[in-house]
Amino acid sequence: MTEGRHNDGAPWRNFYGRRKGKGLRPGQKEALDTELLDLSPGPVDWDENPARTPLDLHALFGGKPVWLEIGFGGGEHMVHQAAANPDAGIIGCEPYINGVAMLLSKIRKADVGNVAIHPGDVRDLFDVLPEGSIDRAFLLYPDPWPKKKHHRRRFVTPEHLEPLSRVLRPGAELRVATDIPDYVRQTLEQVPRHGFRWLAEGPDDWRHPWDDWLSTRYEQKALREGRVPHYLTFRRI
Repeated sequence: MTEGRHNDGAPWRNFYGRRKGKGLRPGQKEALDTELLDLSPGPVDWDENPARTPLDLHALFGGKPVWLEIGFGGGEHMVHQAAANPDAGIIGCEPYINGVAMLLSKIRKADVGNVAIHPGDVRDLFDVLPEGSIDRAFLLYPDPWPKKKHHRRRFVTPEHLEPLSRVLRPGAELRVATDIPDYVRQTLEQVPRHGFRWLAEGPDDWRHPWDDWLSTRYEQKALREGRVPHYLTFRRI
């Protein structure tokens, strides 16, 4: 079936998550108005890049390896990785504007300069990322969509995994963290179908976080509520 399109050429894409929560504080609004544009990875949205010209990541990060965090939440993990890995550039994608505002504050406090932010749908970013341009991707505590009828809304579906596979270079790493057992099931079922190999070496590998892991607010909430975090690592083949 041919995908429908808007008048500006953008495809019709249903979006099911939140874009805005509680009212932003004046300082957060000011930061969004004054700081966000300078952290853009380049023209992503259809109105500013209707030709879908690929982003110049070499110019953006000076030839550094480029990592991608899909849905960075409040940004604590992204800033931690940026500070610990100054020789990598990190693009964060998050449509929830309150999370973007929290990330801006953390970037300012940590004084990291190797980051870029797309405050929108990662599918639009996939459209303009060059093929094989990403060296590592993070999918950390994505929306679980627990009802069975909503499982097609999860990230680990062909709609997202096919373009993710395209933009990851061969040998790139994909890290997935979730506290939802059925999300683990769907991840292990779907991700290997799109050019990835699970790197588990033993039956308990999913129990242990990565050596450079920073526990996020979502993980802390899961632990408080008695849910078990799972950590899955895949290699793009």
